[in-house]
Amino acid sequence: MLEHFTQGRIAINGTDIAYRIAGQGEPLLLLHGHPQTQAIWHKVAPYLTSQYTVVLADLRGYGDSGKPEPDAEHYLYSKREMAQDQYELMLALGFKQFSVIAHDRGARVAHRLALDHPQAIKRMVLMDIAPTLSMYQQTNEEFARAYWHWFFLIRPAPLPEALISHDADLYLRSVMGSRSAGMQPFTDEAYADYLRCLQLDGTARGICEDYRASASIDLQHDQIDLEASRKVQCPLLILWGEQGTVGKCFKPLEEWAKVAEQVTGEALPCGHYIAEEQPELLLEKVLPFLRQ
Repeated sequence: MLEHFTQGRIAINGTDIAYRIAGQGEPLLLLHGHPQTQAIWHKVAPYLTSQYTVVLADLRGYGDSGKPEPDAEHYLYSKREMAQDQYELMLALGFKQFSVIAHDRGARVAHRLALDHPQAIKRMVLMDIAPTLSMYQQTNEEFARAYWHWFFLIRPAPLPEALISHDADLYLRSVMGSRSAGMQPFTDEAYADYLRCLQLDGTARGICEDYRASASIDLQHDQIDLEASRKVQCPLLILWGEQGTVGKCFKPLEEWAKVAEQVTGEALPCGHYIAEEQPELLLEKVLPFLRQ
């Protein structure tokens, strides 16, 4: 899996970020979501390397990246800090401007990256999310039942951390397997990586802090941007699974148009895990967009 990629680890922004890199051409950063790792791209990334220099990175708190001790305000796991990690990673690799494809939590990091470092982002693909502030403001019963982990993970430490660590396999299967496609999209090798990394010391804590930040300091940052009419400037392609929760509970294009200047997108015939459920279709949609 991802055998042709070179693995590395760079100390930046008070932590260290694990990454893989391969290919040639313009730089393209791929960011994963919860509760996964950069392995989510194993069906997609190899086909991008003939046209792009592809960088796969683990978010702080996830995968093989660093997992800083949390602070009381959850700032160290704010999307601002997580985005700064990725910005500094790309600079360290020699890329001052790049495009991004991001899923789930990685897409929230990418959203903040585009706001805080607009000069660095050429084009951006965000998958199966609406803006965090919109999702919290519009939470209803259907969303709360489907995204139960949003409210479980923000409970005060150490309760969710202890429960996840007690049976990481059960947690993964409960989160990933409860979506529309079940466990079918996940290869044994990719799942083994997700499980290995969730069992690492600090990962459960990092995941919880990511969500606690999104329910607190990230909302403050987003509200400040909204009040200042500060929007994402780069072209955005928004993709979501028509069988998933985001498209059923929210209007993704309308919500993204409130916070970004250039928005296009569509629903795809799949659930939440687009890169693993529909990798060929994903490539068909993102490649023309990136070439524009």
